[in-house]
Amino acid sequence: MMRGTFANVRIKNLMIPGSEGGVTLHNGEQTSIYDAAMAYQAAGTPLMVFAGEEYGTGSSRDWAAKGTQLLGVKAVAAKSFERIHRANLAGMGVLPLQFVDGADAKSLNLNGSESFDLLGLENGITPQQMVTLAIHRTDGTSQNVSLKLRLDTPIEIEYFHAGGILPFVLKQLLA
Repeated sequence: MMRGTFANVRIKNLMIPGSEGGVTLHNGEQTSIYDAAMAYQAAGTPLMVFAGEEYGTGSSRDWAAKGTQLLGVKAVAAKSFERIHRANLAGMGVLPLQFVDGADAKSLNLNGSESFDLLGLENGITPQQMVTLAIHRTDGTSQNVSLKLRLDTPIEIEYFHAGGILPFVLKQLLA
């Protein structure tokens, strides 16, 4: 199932113009999303997904979010989310983040070479709080952009802190 996550032939990876399906770049070379994710996991590099509108529409519900989490994705920044998929991401311990003020990956000129820091979670999390994405570019410049945290309810925050619904439930049962 992990190999099938992000393998839809209609997915367009804007880092590789003209490509469709489950491919991405790793160290400047085109490879499968699965192979790149496994290499990043082996290196201890957490991942973010940058997406467009209605992220998660047509997904196979909980497996789409589970596959995302198993690939090592810690956050998804999108213009908007399909309602159930956003909740499933939260339930898997993946932070759903929404662009604000018309920003998106294209307007921020993201090309895949950047690294990121997510700021504003250090002192606790509240539903729908604003956070800052610090973008670090390879030329040494940085840019900050505001994102809305789409953990919409207190229970989603509890799920996130536990690492997802399953660890949350297991912790409750063991208590």
